Amino acid sequence: MTDKLSEIMAHKRVEIRDRIRPIRPEELERFSTSNRHRLRDALRDCVELGVVAEVKRRSPSAGEISGELDATEQARHYINGEAEGLSILTDEKYFGGSLRDLWDVTDFLKDRGRTTPCLRKDFMVHPLQVLEAAEAGAAAILLIVRALTLDELKLLREAADLAGLDSLYEVHTERELEKALSLDPEIVGVNNRDLTRFVIDISQSEALIPQIPDDIVTISESGFFTGEDAARAREAGADAILVGEGLVRSEDPAALIREFKSA
Repeated sequence: MTDKLSEIMAHKRVEIRDRIRPIRPEELERFSTSNRHRLRDALRDCVELGVVAEVKRRSPSAGEISGELDATEQARHYINGEAEGLSILTDEKYFGGSLRDLWDVTDFLKDRGRTTPCLRKDFMVHPLQVLEAAEAGAAAILLIVRALTLDELKLLREAADLAGLDSLYEVHTERELEKALSLDPEIVGVNNRDLTRFVIDISQSEALIPQIPDDIVTISESGFFTGEDAARAREAGADAILVGEGLVRSEDPAALIREFKSA
């Protein structure tokens, strides 16, 4: 049986197929001088545990979380809680997001004079998506190591570098971590959710983060609902956590962010 991640990646390749075109270096380079705040710097400069707060309406594992969620209103809660970064899901079919959400949130932040960096959370397969992320004001892109070949990872990283965007390499196993580390990453995220079965286990971070060199920013992703959950990631050596469902379901996301940060 095809696992869910393979299904999603196959759909994404079909979804963007008709829009794919060669992306010239200068198209990306025009964004490299933007004054956007880097995600890696925001997380590296943290004294407390950093929080990357996610705008997320639904997922294959949780189903409908908040179908009527307003991206900018959710972002307002997150900046009130002083989240170091925002993750904006732009996949429509599986997560109910859109590139419009990213545009809206970055415009919202700009209007309020905030420099909070935004991650485009999607299933990246082509430099076109990197260009779209830069155009929409993102500061970083997600690279799912398991889902991409080494050549694809290098191509997408090169595109991100040209555009002045950070690349977050997401891993779940030791083998994937080895693959990521061979590419000289600056940010590595350990996904506590197994993307084949969508089972969550924070012990993934506890096992893998200690193996990551100290000069690499580390993020523990998924499975955070309480300060105790966040404390486990912090004790494992995580610089930050990425939280979606726990914050979207919370009655007071800003307070929960503060609870995470003080873990």
